[in-house]
Amino acid sequence: MPDTPHDPAPRRVPVDRPAHDGMPQEILDLRASIDNIDAALVHLLAERFKMTRRVGELKAVGGLPPADPSRDRQQVDRLKGLAEGAGLDPEFTEQFRNFIVSEVIRHHERIAAEHAAGRLKGGLPPLDTYA
Repeated sequence: MPDTPHDPAPRRVPVDRPAHDGMPQEILDLRASIDNIDAALVHLLAERFKMTRRVGELKAVGGLPPADPSRDRQQVDRLKGLAEGAGLDPEFTEQFRNFIVSEVIRHHERIAAEHAAGRLKGGLPPLDTYA
C-alpha cells in the first residue's frame, strides 16, 4: 500500500538500507523529530523563565526568600509521579528539575539584590507573556 497523506504510519526503510551518507532513513527521521523536540524544550524553558522571573520580582518586592523548600518538595513529588506515568526515570526528572530550579534561585537572588540596591522598584508592570 503506498504512502498517502492520510496514511497514519510512516513508511520505514529497513535499517540495513542506507539513505543518506550511509545513515538509514529511519535514523535521520528520528533525529529530525529529536531536533524538533529539543527546539520545543528550549522555547518551553524560555517561557518558564519568564514566569519565574516575574515570581522573583514579586518575591523581591514582597521581601520573600528566593527559595521555597515546601513548594520545591511538592513539585518534586508531583513531577516524579508524572515521570513514572510517562515511563521516564523519576530520579532523572528530579535531577533535571533541580538543575533548572538552581538556575531560577540564582536569578531570584540576583533580582533580590537588584531590588535591595534600589534598581528594582515596587509597582512592577504586568507580566508581558507575548514579549
